[in-house]
Amino acid sequence: MDLKLTATVFVTIIIAEMADKSQMVTLLYASNAQHSKLSVFIGSSLALMLASGVAVLAGMGLSNWLDEELLTRIAGVAFILLGVWTIVRA
Repeated sequence: MDLKLTATVFVTIIIAEMADKSQMVTLLYASNAQHSKLSVFIGSSLALMLASGVAVLAGMGLSNWLDEELLTRIAGVAFILLGVWTIVRA
């Protein structure tokens, strides 16, 4: 296991995830006094782990057909388009 890569991925994902939709939904569930905080934490954690697993598998599959640089460019364009779409809808 590459600890430097693990730390880089951790920091990148934690920054990207702060204040995103999944964080807001988790916050809303946790703010309900009747909801078990442990259940909210476990449910949220499992969902994020599954989503990450799907992303890793997709990345593995795509890397067999597409160059890493091209994948990086596609991801960058996708982020820009999502940002523009979010601004337009606001």
